[in-house]
Amino acid sequence: MTVEERFARLDALPMVSIGTTDTRLSALPRKVREIYANRQLLLLLTRRDLEVRYRGSFLGFLWSLIKPLIMLAVYYVVLGQVLGAAKGIDGFGIYVFSGLTIYMLFADSIGAAAGSIVGNAGLVKKIYLPREIFPLAAIGGAIFMFAMQLVVLVGAIVLLQQWPDPTGLVYFLPSVFLVLVYVLAIGLLLSAMNVYLRDIQYLTEILLVLMMWGSPIVYSWQMVAGVIEEFNLPAWLLEVYTNNPLTLAVLGFHKTMWGAGTPADYPPDLALRMAIAGAIGLVVLLLSHLAFQRMQGNLAQEL
Repeated sequence: MTVEERFARLDALPMVSIGTTDTRLSALPRKVREIYANRQLLLLLTRRDLEVRYRGSFLGFLWSLIKPLIMLAVYYVVLGQVLGAAKGIDGFGIYVFSGLTIYMLFADSIGAAAGSIVGNAGLVKKIYLPREIFPLAAIGGAIFMFAMQLVVLVGAIVLLQQWPDPTGLVYFLPSVFLVLVYVLAIGLLLSAMNVYLRDIQYLTEILLVLMMWGSPIVYSWQMVAGVIEEFNLPAWLLEVYTNNPLTLAVLGFHKTMWGAGTPADYPPDLALRMAIAGAIGLVVLLLSHLAFQRMQGNLAQEL
């Protein structure tokens, strides 16, 4: 068969849709099964992203431990001791690094997910895959980095003998769950939007910096409550600040890892607030996936 005959034969074939194109909510289980069927590819992409990150470096994956150690030292010495942020916060080193650890899971996941489809344009244009695989692989890499930072954090707790309150450990899983639900929702949405408007990736980086300083990581929630009271600002401002999902996750992680905290360092009904934020996050995730489904149809053409 000549090349012309082969093209003519292909041209005569009807167009066939591959994968799930139904954007209704009822199609979600089918999409989940489709992603599960490609789980090996998801793991391979996650592993590739991690290998690319340290390719060519002498220390390789050891950098995933060295970087958080340096961050811990810099924040403890510069922010805590030199700039005086440690005043009024006992165990400042553990306090700031536990907040940073959960924040970095949030920031790394969203930052990597936003550029994941554009970064895999070659694959997207050549073969069909569930497009969700790419932001999910990016988030998988961020979870690995989170695990490395957690090792450093636990090592610092043991070294400094600043043991957490055992009753606070129950906040660990809800804090991680809260972050993961929202990074999945936001990551899916941004990964598709970034294909149509490349400014999204750069805007995301700026917003992540603002969100870091807008969360009680290097200062305490009690300080924010004190400022609002001192300047007679409306009480609802504190509620808006406190019920931000990232703020709740940071507070929950402090409750887990920071043993020097007192009840005054946390808002009342923290567990209930986290449960409500988690339930809202699941709804946001569903809506975000529906929007992703609508946008994914033209991703290959836009790339």
